[in-house]
Amino acid sequence: MRQIPLVIAHRGASAAYPEHSRSAYEKALTDGADGLECDVRLSRDGHLVLIHDRTLDRTSDQRGPVSQRSLAQLRDVDFGGEPILTLDDLIELARGADRPVRLLVETKHPNRYGKAVELRLLALLRKHGLDRPREDAPVQVTVMSFSPLAVRRVRALAPALPRVQLMDLIPPGLKPSRLPFGARIAGPGLELVRRRPDLVRRLKAQGNDIYVWTVNELRDVDLVVSLGVDAVITDRPGEVRSYLGV
Repeated sequence: MRQIPLVIAHRGASAAYPEHSRSAYEKALTDGADGLECDVRLSRDGHLVLIHDRTLDRTSDQRGPVSQRSLAQLRDVDFGGEPILTLDDLIELARGADRPVRLLVETKHPNRYGKAVELRLLALLRKHGLDRPREDAPVQVTVMSFSPLAVRRVRALAPALPRVQLMDLIPPGLKPSRLPFGARIAGPGLELVRRRPDLVRRLKAQGNDIYVWTVNELRDVDLVVSLGVDAVITDRPGEVRSYLGV
């Protein structure tokens, strides 16, 4: 019997609504996504805001670095007709789902504030009581990064939190079956999985879980399911769940 992976909404149901928007996350929850994925950056005054890029240029009506604006200033920016969300906002939204929701938080590097992103993230998770897994918690947090140093910081700050080492290529010096700094979840991009399906098999054989991003085409869903991945991160959570029959 094939394993049915978790379906994680990449920046929300971002094929239907602006990425990282309230509408995208509400749609993902309505569609039954097992989890929500987000990217976090620090505003000038130290708030964790949900945005992928270093600048506002691609996703909003304004330009310039996110890190040079306060939260109040970012609240005035138009992101496809919607305001910016903070990680606080998303946690509250996930808590209101009336079912367990996984929250995958990616810290972006390099950035202007360096390790302050992880420090602020863990402070916020402690405030919400989410800095360690609990079976009865309505929100289960996993932290992700492409930066091995960020993964190490999270391990030092909150060793019980699950950590994903993201990768779009095999980093120099990384043995294909071993992840750095105690991470037990690999997050390869779909292009890497297509090129190196053996990487998934080797990582799985060493007891690692595999979360693949960003899987939107049904033929790619078939590929990653055939490899036994543990989570599919997708812009189309409703479509993927329907295809998987869950």
